[in-house]
Amino acid sequence: MWATLLLPLDPDDTIDFARLRTQLDHLVQAGLHGLYAHGTAGEFQTLTEPEYDRINELLAARCEAADLPFQLGASHPSAQLQLDRVRRAAALRPSAIQVILPDWLPLTPGEVLVFLDRVAQAADGVPLVLYNPPHAKTQVGPEQLADLARAVPALIGLKSAGGDAAWFDAARESGLSLFVPGHFLASMTPLGADGSYSNVAALSPAGSVGWYELMQSDHQAALDVERRIAEFFAEHIAPLQKDGLSNPALDKFLAAVGGWADVGTRVRWPMTSADPDLVAPARATARRLLPELDAGNW
Repeated sequence: MWATLLLPLDPDDTIDFARLRTQLDHLVQAGLHGLYAHGTAGEFQTLTEPEYDRINELLAARCEAADLPFQLGASHPSAQLQLDRVRRAAALRPSAIQVILPDWLPLTPGEVLVFLDRVAQAADGVPLVLYNPPHAKTQVGPEQLADLARAVPALIGLKSAGGDAAWFDAARESGLSLFVPGHFLASMTPLGADGSYSNVAALSPAGSVGWYELMQSDHQAALDVERRIAEFFAEHIAPLQKDGLSNPALDKFLAAVGGWADVGTRVRWPMTSADPDLVAPARATARRLLPELDAGNW
């Protein structure tokens, strides 16, 4: 169970690094298996290069002091800028670097291989995780994963939406670690999921770890928690999705409902933020439906 850093933003969209450090302190103490930065929820596409480097240095220093694994996203829609981010992230020697496929035009399978091979060289021995969400222009199927894993030994994991039993059967042939959305982890673990870069951890970092441990000891009980997470999402997250809010806005809303850190609901321009007035009723529902995830912050 891994959690991401979320950007606490001031009204002018600048990052409040004091609040970011406080958030990081809480995450380090939550019992998570690792932390990462610069996924979709981290609004990586909005960052300036100085902001990117400063967040990396902060996360690396805090996790190294706590002996906690960490990963750095180097994602950028531009292959050239992403390659430069990979080089700078690699200098901090994270546990892995997360990358996306360049995202203006779709790539051919040959271009995907050429891209990952060059990224692996730039990573200088740091392993790679391919982040391939449903909205990516280039979708990598499970059969292609095996070819990529053989050709690029630095590739160790996949971050994706997962799939059905047939998808997992094919994807497991790659030998990669398969990480799936947090709110599906209990049902996807028996199919072959290894873990999650988790939106449930955005709601409750410590609670998500407790839920993961429940999956190991009482899987039926963990599935019941997942059913109630889905009920909570249907009532409070699906309407925001229907209104067009982005995944960063949804994860920040979850963190505000969880109340474990002062992240706020604001996302960077031009994305729309969740209405803070919706937090209190969602928190009441979370308290009622998901007492297992309450780590004392609700």
